[in-house]
Amino acid sequence: MFNETLSPKIWKRFVQDGVIDSARINKRISESWFRCKNRFVNPYTGTGREILQGESFERQKRKHQPLLDITLPHVEKLTKFIEDTGMLAILIDSDGYVLSMKGQKPILQYARDINFVQGVRWTEEEVGTNAIGTALHAREPIMIIGTEHYSVASHNWSCSASPIHDEDGQLVGILDISSPVERSHPNMLAIVSSIAYTVEQEWGRRREQDELELIRCTWELAESNQPIVILNQKQQVIFANKAVRQKTSQWSGKSEYRSLLGEYGYTEKKRIPIYSKQHGGLIGYGVKLTEPAASVRTPVRMPFTAEPVRFQGEAGTSGAFQQVLQQIERISRSSVNVFIRGESGTGKELVARAIHENSPYKAGPFVAVNCGAIPKDLIESELFGYADGAFTGSRRHGHKGKLEQANGGTLFLDEIGEIPYQMQVALLRVLQERKVTPIGGTSEIAVNLRIITATHRDITQLVKEGKFREDLYYRLHVFPLYVPPLRERKEDIPPLIRYYCLKNDLDLPILPHIMQQLMDYDWPGNIRELFNTLERISILDDEEITMLLQELLHSGSRDSASTTVARDGRLKERGTVHADRLTYREEIEKQSIIQALQKTNGSASAAANLLGIPRSTFYRKLQKYRL
Repeated sequence: MFNETLSPKIWKRFVQDGVIDSARINKRISESWFRCKNRFVNPYTGTGREILQGESFERQKRKHQPLLDITLPHVEKLTKFIEDTGMLAILIDSDGYVLSMKGQKPILQYARDINFVQGVRWTEEEVGTNAIGTALHAREPIMIIGTEHYSVASHNWSCSASPIHDEDGQLVGILDISSPVERSHPNMLAIVSSIAYTVEQEWGRRREQDELELIRCTWELAESNQPIVILNQKQQVIFANKAVRQKTSQWSGKSEYRSLLGEYGYTEKKRIPIYSKQHGGLIGYGVKLTEPAASVRTPVRMPFTAEPVRFQGEAGTSGAFQQVLQQIERISRSSVNVFIRGESGTGKELVARAIHENSPYKAGPFVAVNCGAIPKDLIESELFGYADGAFTGSRRHGHKGKLEQANGGTLFLDEIGEIPYQMQVALLRVLQERKVTPIGGTSEIAVNLRIITATHRDITQLVKEGKFREDLYYRLHVFPLYVPPLRERKEDIPPLIRYYCLKNDLDLPILPHIMQQLMDYDWPGNIRELFNTLERISILDDEEITMLLQELLHSGSRDSASTTVARDGRLKERGTVHADRLTYREEIEKQSIIQALQKTNGSASAAANLLGIPRSTFYRKLQKYRL
């Protein structure tokens, strides 16, 4: 039953030197190893850290109750096989949390030694390369044995995991079978993949049955003269009564509920949960709506155009950001409100500006407001403006607020999660009525504008905590747009560097191996941090640049071993050499030599030929840099 494991030497060489023999390791595993290294996952630990317990764990299970209901009966059929072979059957949700773990007490205790327990989050970011986390990332079945795991805590384990998808192809969970390496079974992956496929088929059938039952049991409700829609669990409108359909000619089956609210001005009055008579689980909602205000304009739609999207920054070539551009093109044709989510420094304002410049509002102004940078007691006057004499110290003739300034164009509210709760009510009223009343004023001012919002915070969590109004959330969150961090689009780093240097007339010696180091760094501050680093490099001397690179680019690098060359020209490991501080140009030369040795598998003669220098010179440089 034992499967051959990867040589520990291959793992050790990668962990210490970042060198990998791609021909001797599965591509998905090598890709995962590089992701773990770039994210500074500690390879010498790997035990579970984030564990949900008590009510937090129960809430997570309720969130994924359909996954548990459909999958666990199939897992129960494996009970005898699991007990006879000393394995564990594990069900994981799409967030990476272990919802269920079945097995005998000795093997459960063995797993507990590394905090592999129910409630733990078992992703690549938490514990390194593993079947569960890597299947979550790759969206495909995978088996990982022994030292194929990135972290030593899992080196004694063999794991096979397969993703479970819903009827729309969205990942809803992972099914995994794990065991100690010595109990590994060659058919583990086939077994777990077969069960996952069976669950997917049943999931699709269950959803069809649920939606049929949902329509049947709400038929009378749907025939009301009051506008009513019926939602499935994905917040999709599966049925709208005549009162709604008459006002929403563009409506079609399975449309997004938030789009219905945002585009046509409806507001939610009452939501009634609907439970299945067959299995007792929640299957959807009947929602009573209020009629849209008479002042709400009909959606403005742009005709299709083959013109490329105008984007002021550098778009690069990565698939991740090309998807963003495609979404910008789709969004720009309509007038729906857009909610941009992304980390600080990813370029959310540039994305908002691109939506504006490709939209029906491009002839109007683009007004950007950072809600987090305005004192809370001033944000009302900043957005709504004020009339003449509204308060002591106010300007003569009053002040036009950002909402009015953006009339006919786009208002971009960055860091919307920072807006005070009391201001959220006023903003909601503007979105519903499209009218603004300045502070101290008596007359309303009609406005026609598009609202784009953004935040780096988890807005849904703020709603759950009562810090952000749910009705305002649905008004703003009509079309969510995710801007990926720089670490998810690293192939765009070279064009971003070229773009910034050209734009700012910077002449920087970014040689290939230095570029590689810049690409290896994770850039937690994203594009903003990259550009700031380029600015720093442009004003530093050689020694200061060297210090910056050592501080920035070598963070998280090996600190217990380096590389040397034996007499036969092959690489071998030894203890760290604390060389004298090198100048920037010497560091460039040293890295060139290391890169040449890596490309030639440690052959000094071949590396010297590759660099175009005599072998005697090459050996002197090896001695100089203590390689």
